[in-house]
Amino acid sequence: MTATKISAALCMIAALSACAANPGADDPLEPMNRQVHAFNRGLDAHVVRPVTRGMSSGESKGESGPAGKAVAAVGNFGSNLALPGKAVNHLLQGKPAPAVRTTFRFLVNSTLGFAGLLDPAAKDFALPEEDTDFGQTLAVWGVGEGPYLELPLVGPSNLRDATGRIVDLVADPVRPWLGRDTWLVGLGGRLVSKAGERGRFGDSVDSILHESADSYTQTRLIWQQHRRYELGQEGDYIDPYAE
Repeated sequence: MTATKISAALCMIAALSACAANPGADDPLEPMNRQVHAFNRGLDAHVVRPVTRGMSSGESKGESGPAGKAVAAVGNFGSNLALPGKAVNHLLQGKPAPAVRTTFRFLVNSTLGFAGLLDPAAKDFALPEEDTDFGQTLAVWGVGEGPYLELPLVGPSNLRDATGRIVDLVADPVRPWLGRDTWLVGLGGRLVSKAGERGRFGDSVDSILHESADSYTQTRLIWQQHRRYELGQEGDYIDPYAE
């Protein structure tokens, strides 16, 4: 991080701490969130769902066909470029062991995995991805989650995780030496990976977004409980893609 980026991150953290004094409050931004949710739901119905169904139809169902394998490779490339940032977050959380494993995973996939298009680290070295982000780092530091937010295009979040997303993007450690174009390609790869997930779990997502009586409330409750479980805070595990 440059000094400017560190200062900006600290300012966002300070503002977040001030706004998150009552993390258990009911949904204070519900009117705005519902408007964003309606936009996201319409975008999914008219753009995302038709496109992602094409990714997972016919012989390309899942990752078995040519299209599925291409989507998986592009997603692997993007995910691999995100690993150095995850390693930094593990360190910031006081977890050196997963930071070392994540770094080794990055080195293996960047070399033996043809710049991350393949994932030999998981298949041959038993090094699966250990996901984390700056939102989780903020949680470890004791920052409250703040109000629930639904972000355009991104979907469910909260004030703490939205701040974490910004920091992860602005302070990505690979960005300076990759160059803008390659970094944007990697970011696009992560988006393709998310689109592939939407295609593979289309029925479950449809049941929440397009078939439930109140898709906003159901989306919020499922996401919040799943996220809190990920952070080891409370609740039982909920698979967002479960039937």
